Amino acid sequence: MAAFDLPDLPYAHDALAPKGMSKETLEYHHDLHHKAYADNGAKLAQGTEWEGRPLEEIVRGTYEKGAVAQSGLFNNASQMWNHNQFWEMMSPDSKGMPGELQSAVIESFGSVDKMKEEFAAAGAGQFGSGWAWLVKDEGGALKVTKTENGVNPLCFGQTALLGCDVWEHSYYIDYRNKRPAYLQNFLDNLVDWENVASRM
Repeated sequence: MAAFDLPDLPYAHDALAPKGMSKETLEYHHDLHHKAYADNGAKLAQGTEWEGRPLEEIVRGTYEKGAVAQSGLFNNASQMWNHNQFWEMMSPDSKGMPGELQSAVIESFGSVDKMKEEFAAAGAGQFGSGWAWLVKDEGGALKVTKTENGVNPLCFGQTALLGCDVWEHSYYIDYRNKRPAYLQNFLDNLVDWENVASRM
């Protein structure tokens, strides 16, 4: 799969509706917003040193090159990568947190509830557009972070375990301006904790 090939959703557009993310949201978010990042990224990479490179390499490389690259290719590549992960981090059949992940979370945060509280606060407190993340840093510690716009953990040498999109297009259809409610529902009902654990 090429860097800017739009992946299909891993479930039907209406699969998350019973858990608080509507078919309409997925139609707009995946089929329009995510597709725009794919189309624009492919156009911007064409004829450059980044054409044909893996997506993660494009994200890291253009971020390191700074503001000029970030103004176009970085933004589309990073948002492409973010969304590729985001769909996989949710499931209509989400189950409880596997033991290994739960132990790591408790070791780092004191409790699962404390981690969720910090994650929700990071997402709610991100001014404007961005993402909330649960990451594993280079030393192996788990941390909650937030990033603006399309910036993601790849840019800082971190492993993204869980990410939540807090751009308005991700929640406005279902939650209007209630970003905290969207984040709480994401954590309580939508996260595929087995997928999160597999990223450890």
